[in-house]
Amino acid sequence: MTSPLSPPAAPSPAVRWTPRLWGTLLVLCAAMFLDALDVSMVGVALPSIGSELDLSTSTLQWIVSGYILGYGGLLLLGGRTADLLGRRQVFLVALGVFAVASLLGGLVDSGPLLIASRFIKGLSAAFTAPAGLSIITTTFAEGPLRNRALSIYTTCAATGFSMGLVLSGLLTEASWRLTMLLPAPIALLALLVGLKLLPRSEREKDHNGYDIPGAVLGTASMLLLVFTVVQAPEAGWASARTLLSFLAVAVMLTVFVFVERRSAGPLIRLGVLRSGNQIRAQLGAMAFFGSYVGFQFLVTLYMQSLLGWSALHTALAFLPAGALVAVSSTKVGSIVDRFGTQRLIATGFALMVVGYALFLRISLDPGYAAVILPSMLLIGAACALVFPSLNIQATNGVDDHEQGMVSGLLNTSVQVGGAIFLAVVTAVVTAHTPAHATPQAVLDSYRPGLVVVTFIALAGLLITLPGLRTQRAQQSIVVAKSTVPEAEAERVALRD
Repeated sequence: MTSPLSPPAAPSPAVRWTPRLWGTLLVLCAAMFLDALDVSMVGVALPSIGSELDLSTSTLQWIVSGYILGYGGLLLLGGRTADLLGRRQVFLVALGVFAVASLLGGLVDSGPLLIASRFIKGLSAAFTAPAGLSIITTTFAEGPLRNRALSIYTTCAATGFSMGLVLSGLLTEASWRLTMLLPAPIALLALLVGLKLLPRSEREKDHNGYDIPGAVLGTASMLLLVFTVVQAPEAGWASARTLLSFLAVAVMLTVFVFVERRSAGPLIRLGVLRSGNQIRAQLGAMAFFGSYVGFQFLVTLYMQSLLGWSALHTALAFLPAGALVAVSSTKVGSIVDRFGTQRLIATGFALMVVGYALFLRISLDPGYAAVILPSMLLIGAACALVFPSLNIQATNGVDDHEQGMVSGLLNTSVQVGGAIFLAVVTAVVTAHTPAHATPQAVLDSYRPGLVVVTFIALAGLLITLPGLRTQRAQQSIVVAKSTVPEAEAERVALRD
């Protein structure tokens, strides 16, 4: 029997959503919202930061890249740490570090200190993101209950990313420091509520020690990969430094795989990646986020540099996509229950391909309602379908003691995909931009980048298609085996 103040136990699908359960989900959603908010909000503030702190363009880049480096580089370690040390403990400690780093970021008067605070925030997010996702997957039973929770959770991430653009436009008008300080009180409030509501999680029992060599190799290889990709456009993709860095990453990953295969308690159990559904989820996450980040980068440049729109005007142009995602948050789970993840992911990628392709119609004097809005609505619908479905597909069928590991792996795919494809899109646009270009020439240089973005989304669609055949085969087996209990049959059919 539990006391009124004890954390909620893992509910069964039949349990009604209590206020305490909603509160638990709200705390986790707040952390994910802040992670996404922080990624998008800082971009609009960069010119003001550079002006006040007298920073060069290359230094300003590291205010963004520092966060990505810490986030993308340590996600694998963060996910496994949550499994070994306890998800609740890791989540709350990392959230506290995030709040302190946010406060420091808004108070410093030095470029290097600001970059350091951003790196620490990215590092802490690398622990809160997989810990938070694994708390959901171990608190909400697999099936309709978890699908609904994950749809709300991932929607908060998409909403945070969209709202970050709008909020940064408003806050930067007063001071760029407000964009850095805003996450601090929200994170502190989530931390205090989380201390009361988050379910206590046991550390993994009977684990075979800590995979220190794997942790060092995995973290170092991800840090170097993200660093190399971020620096490649500046250093040159064919430069000796870039090529040697990629070679070093390949060597470290090869050694990492060798170590993991022999480790009694690996950082990543490679057997998880033998599942076709898991592979499709990881590759789909890379294509999904990589294409969207590249698209947003180009559209922001187009609207502000070519059309002369203000930061707030640009943010409002993206708002329909974010609003569509927010409105659909409570509905996606039931759609997944009915149609399965593979169909929704395929449909979403198809919508993305069409949305990106339609944006190729842009000109120096576009009509928003006729040219830009259709793409925003299609991409918003795609985000509402794809992102929750990828999270559900990646975590379904995974044992509780490995949920943190899989969550870290999925978030790593998202961040690495975003870093790689953004760098590729930037390189393509730069290669097609002539010196002293006219506005029309600049616009023409954006089109190849948009074509690359479209093909990245198309690749995501092609990766998903084999899963549709697998889903149909599973459903046929379930129908044929009449001895399978109905509830279990539904689980098999949906575990795609």
